[in-house]
Formats: sequence, structure tokens, C-alpha cells
Amino acid sequence: MIAFTAKSLLTPLERIVHPVVMVEGGMIHSVAPRDHKEVPSATNVIDLGDAVIVPGFIDIHIHGGAGYDVMRADTSGFEALEQSLSRHGVSAYFPTTVTAPVDAILSSLERLANEIEDAAKRKPSNRAVPLGIHLEGPFISHARRGVHPPANLVPPTIAIFERFWQAARGHIALVTIAPELDGAEEVIAHAARRGVCVSMGHSDATLDAARAGVAAGARHATHTFNAMRPLNHRDPGILGEVLTNPKITADIIADGIHLDPTIVKLFLEAKGPDSAVLITDAISATDMPDGCYLLGEVEVEVKDGKCLANGTLAGSVLTMDRAVRNVMQFAGWDLQRATRLASLNPAHVMGFKNRGRLESGARADFAVLNSKGEVLQTVIGGNYS
Repeated sequence: MIAFTAKSLLTPLERIVHPVVMVEGGMIHSVAPRDHKEVPSATNVIDLGDAVIVPGFIDIHIHGGAGYDVMRADTSGFEALEQSLSRHGVSAYFPTTVTAPVDAILSSLERLANEIEDAAKRKPSNRAVPLGIHLEGPFISHARRGVHPPANLVPPTIAIFERFWQAARGHIALVTIAPELDGAEEVIAHAARRGVCVSMGHSDATLDAARAGVAAGARHATHTFNAMRPLNHRDPGILGEVLTNPKITADIIADGIHLDPTIVKLFLEAKGPDSAVLITDAISATDMPDGCYLLGEVEVEVKDGKCLANGTLAGSVLTMDRAVRNVMQFAGWDLQRATRLASLNPAHVMGFKNRGRLESGARADFAVLNSKGEVLQTVIGGNYS
């Protein structure tokens, strides 16, 4: 048994002053104020001082980092990527594919499935843990494809989705799809029956097409505003549905580049603290110096925090802790509400009840922050090192 103490803890739904977190076997045994909980004398007590304990962050949309792209055939970079993620408070993540030839996607899915299964067997360490795969592309709109290679876009069919599903051995947890495409509604319904979270994105959908996608089973939106039909006051399109439907959760890239800070604030006011999610859409250049990097098979030039491929934004070098601090700056949210967007909400979207929160029975995954939201330490599965 290990006891962690600190100045405060955010569950994130409530604040506990001077908490003691009892951890055993990688799980949280109890969380209580220090003056309400007697710590057994033989317990190893780790005092985190004036720090704030928050749930470990969960990134549901990430292509790479620390120089490594998750679609690379060489898997040796996963350790560096996962250590980099943990330095930024991320305890779990969903490696995300990008549009490529079908055979390349199939190979990538097999490798990612191996990494997920291997990670589930290893002892807790300072490495973030992959929980599932986010399939971004190839079922996306030509008009809103961003940097996804047009030659490799594929019309959605159940047959092709099933090839991906089998290659991933059932580890596809999230799929981004443009609901207006022919065959999309059938694939959305099929994926939803498989238990996959279906997210609308890279889409030129009208309002009616977006609503049809929701009716078929879509329940989330990918990097809202980016690679989407623009909002028009007479033709609200997909954004009209995403921003006004309370049953739809949605994520954003809050780096101040993909969205103006005012739009970040507008989005958060529309979706509120229950339905908004932070993602990074980070590429291999994250935590690396400026230069040229790969996003799948696309070459990306990174300079001054901006990732461009032929003049088009191509992912980001955003980290999750920075995204949380940006929400505090852009929208005036406090640390408690901002961290919820990176922990409890993505856990809810992905269907995890024992992650993203700090309570008895939850995974002992938490980030240790200072009052400004800067990461001091990340504890994964109770591992403190």
C-alpha cells in the first residue's frame, strides 16, 4: 500500500484539500481528506508538498511524438513516445492512423494492436499506456481532407471496415468518418454495433447529413471547426449539429493555431464542461526541434509551433498540459474545469468508467501539477519514480 499526499486533489468533479490517496495493486483504494483518513504505520507515504493531484490525461487523437510516428514499421520509438507523453501528464492514449494505402493501414493496425496487447502485460512504469486505436481516414471527404492523400481516400463500406477491424484484432476504439459519404450511414451503424465510438470529422456534411449520421450512431466530432464545412448563418452544416446537439461530444485542438482563442472560448461555452474534450493531434515533431517530419507518408515542415504540408495545417506539436493551460488562458476556466476536458471527458467518450477520475476503484493514474497547471510528475498504475 502506498499513500500519496498533497496540498489538494481534483477528482475532477470535486476538490479535496490536503488529500491522502491510498493505492494498492495499481488501483486507488481510497481518496479522503488527510484528517479523515488514518494511514497505517507501515504504509509508504509519498508527500507531494504543495502540488495539485489531478486525473491522468487521456489523449484520444495523437499521431506521434518524440520523433516517432505511430504508423512507422519500426516500433522501437514507442518507448520514447510514451515517456514523452507521461512528461506532459498523459497516462493513456489512443494512437491515431492517417490515410494511406489500404495495405499500409492494415499493417499499421496490426502493429498497433501488438503494442496495445504488449502494454497491457507490462508492469506500470513511466510510460503512457495505449488503450485502443483511433482510425482517422480513409473514410473522409475529399473536400475536407486536409493533408490526407487524396489518392488513398476510400468510400466507406462494411467490408473494408471489417478488414481494418480484423487487422486491429478488435482494438479500433474510435473512427473518424464523413457522414455525407455514400455508404457512411451503414458503416456508422455497423461500427457502433461493434462498440466503436463513431466521430464525425473531415466532413463537408450539410445539417441534414450530419443529423443522419447521428441517427445512424455517430456521437462525437473530431477536431471541431478544423476540416469541417464552415458555419453559415443560413446553412449551418455539420457545425450546427455538433454545437447544438447536447448528445454529441466534441473535441478541439486548443493550441491557438488551429483555432483562434475566441473560437476556443465559443466552443467551450457551446459544449460546456460535460461534452468538450481536448486533443493534441500531435505528430512526430512534438517535443522535437523545428525541421521536417513525417505524418504517415506526408512530409511536414515544423516551424515556430506550426506544422504545414504544402501550406496546409498538418497536425500539431501541442502537448496536453499546454492545452489545459491554454483553456485556462483563452476561456478563463479554472484548473478544475480545464483538467476535466483532458481526463474525465475523454474517458467518458471512450467508455472507461475507471479512468479519468480519482476515486475508489479507479486506476491509479494521476498527474501532479503546480498551481499553474505545469506537470511535476505523472503516476501511472501507482508507479512513482
